[in-house]
Amino acid sequence: MTDALRQVPLTDGPAEIRGALEVVPTEVGVLPRRLPEWTVAQSDASMERQATAGSGVRLAFRSAATVIELDVLTTVPMMAENEPRPDDAGTFEITCDGVAVGEPVPAPVGNVQLMDLTMTQVGFVAGRPATVRFPALPAGPKEIEIWLPHWARTELVALRADADVEPPTPTGNRKWLHHGSSISACNEAESPLGVWPVIAARAAGVDPVNLGLSGNCFLDPFVARSIRDAEADLISLKLGINFTARAAYRLRTLGPTVHGFLDTVREGHPDTPLLVVAPIACPALERTPGPTVWREDVFHATGDPATVAAGALTLEVVRRELRRIVAERAKQDPNIFYLDGLRLLALDEADELLGEGLHPTAAGYRVIGERFAEMVFGAGGVFAG
Repeated sequence: MTDALRQVPLTDGPAEIRGALEVVPTEVGVLPRRLPEWTVAQSDASMERQATAGSGVRLAFRSAATVIELDVLTTVPMMAENEPRPDDAGTFEITCDGVAVGEPVPAPVGNVQLMDLTMTQVGFVAGRPATVRFPALPAGPKEIEIWLPHWARTELVALRADADVEPPTPTGNRKWLHHGSSISACNEAESPLGVWPVIAARAAGVDPVNLGLSGNCFLDPFVARSIRDAEADLISLKLGINFTARAAYRLRTLGPTVHGFLDTVREGHPDTPLLVVAPIACPALERTPGPTVWREDVFHATGDPATVAAGALTLEVVRRELRRIVAERAKQDPNIFYLDGLRLLALDEADELLGEGLHPTAAGYRVIGERFAEMVFGAGGVFAG
């Protein structure tokens, strides 16, 4: 630590944690959570890893500081068979007055969760907090946001700066809450600012809360209640890929479950603009039901297309059903809207923009974010102005 740096409290101080639904104390500091802590009792370890990942979460304050240090303790999963210790916990990025400054800063690896092939934790290697340093920031007072690693759990331990730190100036922006799967969490993005909801939010001038939960967008009631109780001026729900890939629903059960999720959200946000987004392209699941498997790092569907007539789900079926549900609800709800995900990333772009048949590449996420900003927030879009 540089002697000239001043300690800044992380609780009851000037710094504000944005993009999290709750911030809880830990043994070493504080942990931003993208789902409230009460949801732990109703979910599993996989959901908990996603709820504590940092996609879209940032630390905000105002300062003339030119040097900032942040002590953190990350937690990253690793296949138990892949020891030694991993060297990647993602990156931090810092913006000053909304402009990215410098290159992304590597996050230090702290705790390591050892996982088996089913992604069940079979061991744990404790780590220690380490320091991330942001030097040579622009001179003068400025609005600062430190964006956390988007796919790792990051506990905040200490904050220091070489100038006084004040609370951030209220942005006056609308708050946009988005829920989705790994395609919204964007683990494959090159950095925290490469997450597509972040790209779209920064382009549109709104404040994002990203509830993209990798492998865990299943219309869970506790997620609906979390959204119901959260502050939001705009809400979008990108639904379909996870429950189709896992063959979690049939056509008979999908409709009532989507309606139930939307009913719960509407209990807390009766008039908030609400956009239901259907899946982007995924060639394996377009006309073939799940469940899915990975073969040589390529995504494959193993269901029988003949079962679609009996109610098995494909992405074509899911898009049609989501469109129908939204149209039906729109007869009484003028603030609900539908967006076909193929408008964000189409089938004829899959070879170029899907890295392994499922997740977009970093370039693919940028395309989605820019298109979403234009279609949804731009002139004539359902979230415009």
